[in-house]
Amino acid sequence: MKLSTKVAELTAIIAPAVAACDVALWGVEFAPQGQRSLLRIYIESLPEEQAQDKHVTIENCAAVNHQVSGILEVHDPIAGEYILEVSSPGFDRAFFSDEQMHHYIGQTVSLRLIQAIGQGDQKRRKVTGILDSIDTTSLKMTTTDNEQFEIDLSNIDKANLIYEDA
Repeated sequence: MKLSTKVAELTAIIAPAVAACDVALWGVEFAPQGQRSLLRIYIESLPEEQAQDKHVTIENCAAVNHQVSGILEVHDPIAGEYILEVSSPGFDRAFFSDEQMHHYIGQTVSLRLIQAIGQGDQKRRKVTGILDSIDTTSLKMTTTDNEQFEIDLSNIDKANLIYEDA
C-alpha cells in the first residue's frame, strides 16, 4: 500500500491542519478526474477519545474541512478545480498503511493484490479472510474455506476491513 507521490505531498500539507482540529488523520485519497479532481480526507478520533468511546462528529468534519481549505488555498498543490470531502473511515475502513492493520488482527479483511497468489486454476488477486498476524514484511490470513496465505505487504494494492456485527 504505497502512497503515490501526490498523495504523500498532500498528506504532508494536510496533516498539521487535521491535528490542529484535535482529530487524527486516517488517510488521504486523491483522484484526478479531468477538470474537477476529488480530494477525500478520512479522520478519526484521537486514541484517548476512542478509549472513551467518542467518535468523529459532523462538527469535526466541518472543522477539518475549514482548516484544510485554508491550507490548500495557501499551498495550492492541486491544479484546477477540486472537490474536498472529509469523513470518518467508517466501519468498512480502507487501510492506508501497513501499521494501521496491526490493530485489526483477528478481524476480517479484504485484500486486492498486485500479483495473483495461489496455485494452478486457483490463482486470485482478491482475498478475504481473518487477519491472523502481520509483521514488517508480510501478513498471514485464513479464508472462510480454511485456506491459509502468507502475503507480502508489497503485493497489497488495497486493503479494507470487513465490518461484522458482533
